[in-house]
Amino acid sequence: MKQDFYQNGLYHLNRIVKTGDGSHTLYVPEMDEHYHSIHGAIQESEHVFIKNGFDFSGSDPLHIFEAGFGTGLNALLTAIRNLNSKRKVIYTAIEKYPVDNTILKSLNYHSFFGAKGLEIFRLIHASEWGKMSKIWNNFELIKVKGDIIKDPIKGRYGLIYYDAFGPDKQPQMWTTEVFSKIAEATLKDGIFVTYSSKGDVKRRLRACGFRVNLLPGPPGKRHIIRAVKS
Repeated sequence: MKQDFYQNGLYHLNRIVKTGDGSHTLYVPEMDEHYHSIHGAIQESEHVFIKNGFDFSGSDPLHIFEAGFGTGLNALLTAIRNLNSKRKVIYTAIEKYPVDNTILKSLNYHSFFGAKGLEIFRLIHASEWGKMSKIWNNFELIKVKGDIIKDPIKGRYGLIYYDAFGPDKQPQMWTTEVFSKIAEATLKDGIFVTYSSKGDVKRRLRACGFRVNLLPGPPGKRHIIRAVKS
């Protein structure tokens, strides 16, 4: 399936692709890059951000910052994971180029989580940009249109989901300057998780005060990074 649209004055062509676990991702020909692993979009996000990030954090309330909101998959999985928990989650996500609604409506993530998953997915994307919204009893979300490279990060966070396009595609997103900004917004013993395990990424995180660990990755990835703020 292909969808054409204009976004922030630029022409984009995004193709919806079915990944190895049956869930959708988007392919961006301009970058020759997918939003998620072709081995499984949900599988990857659950492994990296939920099992090795959200589940690893014991903070309550938990303030999460996501760099790269994209399709909203990580927010959806987090809300679902916390559905029957008493822990309060306040979720902030920054995105420079929000995905067009016509594409979002065609994604199949909700089919993996039933009617409640569909309801949460719709609430996430119906929420107003720049305004805190109560998505569920214990899950609040604010989506910020912004550029993590240029804009300040407001607030302090116990968990960082770093889900930008890869260092080879967007090297400007993986610099010491950006990681320093993130470090300043991360609480002591706060957690940073990302799918990348490149040596430069590890070194820059360490230079910014993180204790870096390599963990086994999801299918198609040997390792991922989980780092803890000193």
